[in-house]
Amino acid sequence: MTTTLAGGRAARRQTMRRIRPRRSPAVPLLLAVLAGAVGVIWLWWMNTPSIADTNGKILNAGRITGLLAGYLMALVVLQMARVPALERRVGSDRVARWHAMSGRYTISLVLAHVFLIMWGYALQAGKSLGDIVQQTIDSINQLPDMGKAAIGTGLLVVIGLVSIGPVRRRIPYDTWYHVHLLTYASVFLTFWHQITTGNDFAVEPVAKTFWYALYGSVSALVVWYRILTPIRLNLKHRMRVEAVIEETPGIVSVLIGGRKLHRIGAEAGQFFRWRFLAPGMRFSSHPYSLSANPRPDMLRITVKAIGDHTARLRELTPGTRVWAEGPYGAMTAQRRSQGKVLLVAGGVGITPMRTLFETLPGAAGDITLLYRANTTQDLALWDELAKIAEERGARLMYAVNSPDGERPDISAESLQRKIPDIDRHDVFMCGPAGFAQSVYEALRGAGVPARRIHHESFEM
Repeated sequence: MTTTLAGGRAARRQTMRRIRPRRSPAVPLLLAVLAGAVGVIWLWWMNTPSIADTNGKILNAGRITGLLAGYLMALVVLQMARVPALERRVGSDRVARWHAMSGRYTISLVLAHVFLIMWGYALQAGKSLGDIVQQTIDSINQLPDMGKAAIGTGLLVVIGLVSIGPVRRRIPYDTWYHVHLLTYASVFLTFWHQITTGNDFAVEPVAKTFWYALYGSVSALVVWYRILTPIRLNLKHRMRVEAVIEETPGIVSVLIGGRKLHRIGAEAGQFFRWRFLAPGMRFSSHPYSLSANPRPDMLRITVKAIGDHTARLRELTPGTRVWAEGPYGAMTAQRRSQGKVLLVAGGVGITPMRTLFETLPGAAGDITLLYRANTTQDLALWDELAKIAEERGARLMYAVNSPDGERPDISAESLQRKIPDIDRHDVFMCGPAGFAQSVYEALRGAGVPARRIHHESFEM
């Protein structure tokens, strides 16, 4: 049994809209972050006297690494706050990469700060580098808020260790996710010693006010977008599972009912983070794209069983309450700049591509969808796609393995043969990381500029 949700009036209205590309604010945001870092360095420079001895150099190196670490900590939490301007304009995957990179720099700076400051304190007390451990213990016992800072630093190191690629791939997603939430506790615990023991904040009341404002603003954004906004969304729409339907072997669609769901604010190509309040699932939140455009009483996601959480979706029963957060994602029609569009889907990556295929503005012949799967039986939602293609005059192609298992040729040459003017297309793409990388290289080889290849990865 399959679902068929195609051809709604709202979707048809979308196809007639004008193309209005919207630029990503990523570059201005990065410049603002850089300006903040320059401001932190300026604060350190203005409060740093002439340094003549080795001890002074070590202590002041510890000061600047500590200030930069404190600044980056606030940004790390901001990147976790799911602020719409970041999640929907920059893109969730890009923000996640920023967060990972900021986290690595933060941990490196924190460790450098601890080592340099404790080394400097040891030299100041007439000790040597070999006494740094004892000096650290003495500082924790004697200085205000240092005990909290030590616990926060330990948590930060644990978070960093479980986020290392090989470690991350070996532990369950839910374990990693809940350990990652300790970032909030780590930042809270390390914040106070910055104020009570930081020389820069003791001599510069304006700097202390700015630091409080920075951390206070970030905390307010976290509370608003991570807690209050989801509560409001779920109280308003009251979502529950209506049905679970097998589309193809291993792929199911979950139909989610609720109130006024067409006003949930989602665009084609976006996703939500879903929590199903069923035994064994209520503490797990996972990102799944909408596989059909929102209707007043219905949302739909289509998911492939590739892990414990996804496998349990087929066991959901009608009436199960659903908790959603979103919508998120920047792979929407707003990214489009050309009249013609190629959509490329690999496996269950068809879900956001299906919504875009139905709603992207364009005349007959402007929209092409290329669907990659292992076999024709794995082409989920194919009946819907064929109906949309017929109604819109769009082009629908698939690429599956040959009977002997040989993979289809998706190269620059084959793409140019199938779509001679491919270099004048925008391309939206969704699929496994390896597939996406190979298609990206083929598209670049076919002359498609990188700025017109739009891809979001939800792999954590």
